[in-house]
Amino acid sequence: MTLTQLNYLITIAETKSLNKAAEQLYVSQPSLTSAMKELEKELGIILFNRSGRGVTLTNDGTEFLLYAKQIYGQYENVLEKYGKGGSLKKKFGVSTQHYSFAVKAFVDMAKEFDMSKYEFAIRETKTMEVISDVSTMKSEVGILYLCDFNRKAIEKLLKSANLEFHHLIECQAYVYIWKGHPLAEEPSISFKQLEGYPCLAFEQGDNSSFYFAEEILSDNEYPQMIKANDRATMLNLMVGLNGYTLCSGLICEELNGNDFIAVPFRDDEQNPNSTMEIGYLVRKNTILSKMGELYVEKLKDCLHIE
Repeated sequence: MTLTQLNYLITIAETKSLNKAAEQLYVSQPSLTSAMKELEKELGIILFNRSGRGVTLTNDGTEFLLYAKQIYGQYENVLEKYGKGGSLKKKFGVSTQHYSFAVKAFVDMAKEFDMSKYEFAIRETKTMEVISDVSTMKSEVGILYLCDFNRKAIEKLLKSANLEFHHLIECQAYVYIWKGHPLAEEPSISFKQLEGYPCLAFEQGDNSSFYFAEEILSDNEYPQMIKANDRATMLNLMVGLNGYTLCSGLICEELNGNDFIAVPFRDDEQNPNSTMEIGYLVRKNTILSKMGELYVEKLKDCLHIE
């Protein structure tokens, strides 16, 4: 098994066509087909289903592709760190829960590279997709939070996905509202005060669990609840309906503007506060690329971590 064969496999899986893969790799189709047959023989499995409409991965091929991406990705990272030159565009992706500081760190990281030579991607998405994206190497880094309520469930998922959680910062819950909200001048806000306003939460999919919620204290009973799937809609609902969400209080005014504020959440016996531990995910035993290393540095800068 060679790195060349792994690169061929990954390219075929992405293009779903031997012809397109051969063109992209600058090799003949017979050479490509021969290399894959040799790899299948060595592994003792069938990697592709071949038909007149193209090629698709078998179940064994899908499983092996994950290992191939991991091995080849590490090779590219080492080459990027210690090798010279290279004309292929390097890829770097981040998947994150909806945090403006994660986007700000991405912006600051991207500014330090010649973006014509890279393919960058940032995905604000559902909790399970953050985990899945990093597990399948769609993204190199993921951002999410843990708390007493979700920690066991999320850590179990991370372990099964072969991922590591790295601590960045801890923070208490804040009530995030627009500056024209009736409660905006309060020094702190309790659940009792919020009863007449809709709670806003990011949608987590049809089979969502309380454990996947991005908002802290998600297991509480809310008289009014509205789900949204992007940050812009969430902000519009805050203004239009005086909605609120419970968050970390880590707000980036440079990106979100100064029309929104985070007010400390005031807990009580029935609604105790909870600490959010925000961190980043990577695959275990992974060497971060230069972009990955710089992105983590920029995250710490945004969060004022020494």
